[in-house]
Amino acid sequence: MRKMISVGAVVALLSAVPVHATPTAGTRFLSAGHGKSAAGPRSVAAPGRATRASAVKVRLPAPNGPYAVGATSLHLVDRSRPDPWRPAERRELMVSVFYPASRVTGRPVAPQMASGEARGFDAFAGPSNYGVEPGTVDWAATRTHAHLDAPAVRGPRPVVLYSPGVADPRTWNTALVEQLASAGYVVVAIDHTYEASAVEFPGHRIARTVLPERLAEAQRDGTLVQLQKQVVAARVGDTRFVLDALAAFHAGSDPDADHRRPPRDLAAALDLRRIGMLGASGGGFTAAQAMYEDARIKAGVDLDGTLGFGEDPAHLELSPVAEHGLDRPFLLMGSAGPGGSDHRRESSWRSFWAHGRGWRADLTLRGSRHGSYTDAEAILPQLRGRVPDKTIGDDIGTVDPARAITVERTYVSSFFDRWLRRKDDGLLNDPSPRYPEIEFIH
Repeated sequence: MRKMISVGAVVALLSAVPVHATPTAGTRFLSAGHGKSAAGPRSVAAPGRATRASAVKVRLPAPNGPYAVGATSLHLVDRSRPDPWRPAERRELMVSVFYPASRVTGRPVAPQMASGEARGFDAFAGPSNYGVEPGTVDWAATRTHAHLDAPAVRGPRPVVLYSPGVADPRTWNTALVEQLASAGYVVVAIDHTYEASAVEFPGHRIARTVLPERLAEAQRDGTLVQLQKQVVAARVGDTRFVLDALAAFHAGSDPDADHRRPPRDLAAALDLRRIGMLGASGGGFTAAQAMYEDARIKAGVDLDGTLGFGEDPAHLELSPVAEHGLDRPFLLMGSAGPGGSDHRRESSWRSFWAHGRGWRADLTLRGSRHGSYTDAEAILPQLRGRVPDKTIGDDIGTVDPARAITVERTYVSSFFDRWLRRKDDGLLNDPSPRYPEIEFIH
């Protein structure tokens, strides 16, 4: 989890003042240094809260695969596990499932975020809203290109899990998730409850993030690394439970705690012999560590997330996956510039690379920044004039946004096609003149 939440971000969270700071080299998550760069605090949106009437509507890029996309949400309860943040409760999760749909006529288009999640995302000043002042965007109005509860295309499909960055909602990479679904994958996006900015459960029950107070406590008590480890352990536990729930669903059990009828043919569409995992920032860390702990995951992608604990990227405490590596295919994709890293520069990636026994590649998207691997790449350019250009540049860099989205989709799809479908287009073997934005790190 290269990007972490800083003490400065906590102050902003508690005072409802938006701030988002440029990460230093080897971006971290939940770190005391995240709120500042060498040049000092980053510029933020102009003062003054926008009104709902002036909030803008933003659009997500359409997927271009051969299939229409269906979407459904599932409420899962792990009755065997106390919630890691609220031990008196059982662990509850919301997941979104995007999948190839057979018929979408008459089916409503799914929103990117439920209304309660949109309000929580809007109010969460700091990493989750990328310097966008609360009230600037009508997040609840953003629509996906997926149709609610449409019947699934028949036949088994590879399954890809998606884990978001720390404090981000499961919906903050919808453009990439929908692309994979349109290409024929079933993609399951996981919200990590009480860590994500806000999770909306059935009945409009909202679970808001507890990270600000937990981070303040950790900073006061000198227990930051322990908190980072708790975040990763909770996420890996969530991932393994979701895999169990999918297996039960595929076998005929109802996966939903509220017993919603799932879309027709969705259970049969799950090929649980071909499971991959993908994550951005902290979600990339989650994908790697979950693969290390669970052999059901056959291939994984880390989009710009560190694999170690601590605040100094040159001297991180290594996670088990960084210390021992993996014996299955894994793709590292890093951002460029001061906040980016590759296995030559970042200590946890260097160890992971050296100890890996499976196929692996390390790619850098030239001109990118940390936010380029999220929906920020598509959305922030639509907010020019409402968000300072420096803020946008610090978040998504100088790479052309449309090209960044195309390149990310292409390389992630190529990776999963190769290892989950045995369809190798050769793109990951060498640099391609079609995609000069990608640098291979050897």
